[in-house]
Amino acid sequence: MLKPEEFVHVIYDVKDHVATVTLNRPEIYNALNHRAYDELERSFLLAHDDPDVRVVVLTGADPGFCSGDDVRAIMAGDEREGSVHRLTRVKPIPTPAATAIMDCGKPIIAAVNGAAMGWGMDLSLMADIRIASDKAKFAELFVKRGLITDLGGLTRLPLVVGVQKAAELLFTGDVIDAAEAERIGLVLRTVPHAELMPAAYAMAGKIAANPPLAVQHLKEGLRKTTYGEHREIGSWIAHILGVLFQTEDHKEGVASFLEKRPASFKGR
Repeated sequence: MLKPEEFVHVIYDVKDHVATVTLNRPEIYNALNHRAYDELERSFLLAHDDPDVRVVVLTGADPGFCSGDDVRAIMAGDEREGSVHRLTRVKPIPTPAATAIMDCGKPIIAAVNGAAMGWGMDLSLMADIRIASDKAKFAELFVKRGLITDLGGLTRLPLVVGVQKAAELLFTGDVIDAAEAERIGLVLRTVPHAELMPAAYAMAGKIAANPPLAVQHLKEGLRKTTYGEHREIGSWIAHILGVLFQTEDHKEGVASFLEKRPASFKGR
């Protein structure tokens, strides 16, 4: 398996019992290709298994948090990624990176420093606590690509903002800013951009100072009583995505994005 020193798109660092996972493709707002997904998964497996890690801080290299899938590499069929073949044969299992994050036994703080779009918004929702920079923006853009959201949007978003607001965000794909995200409870608080990482580390330090086994069992208790079992819904999501990836509407959603034009969906 990959070691942190072999990572290309993620920076993994541990200091003072806090693991920092930084998505590092700033030139495209930390959009995820297949390697980035693999490195993200590996980071959270490492954090989960490391007894020295008590808290994880998840962020992105400025200016973005995570803009979701790298559309050219993952959706548009970049030959180097083998994307078309991979996506038309999606296995009915949850996204491995999402599973690793949601199974991580350590508290996760998302320091959302910029755009969190599509899977990037889902990624922030997989954290236990979200702190946002005043530059942050959020959107569940999957519907704009003819797709459905992953585990974060379907299992966490309704719990965080309520079913009605979640439905609005999922069905419209609207973009909201940090102030609105705080107003609806999507983020715990919004801080000036320069104060984001100090705020995240201050909270991480406060949590890390508590008895680690008690904290881990508290997280386990929240998962059991609030979040439920994510594997079954993750398998359903993967099955539906395998169908939707092959629709004309999905292809139109991708093409319109790449060509920077309004989309025209046909329902097929």
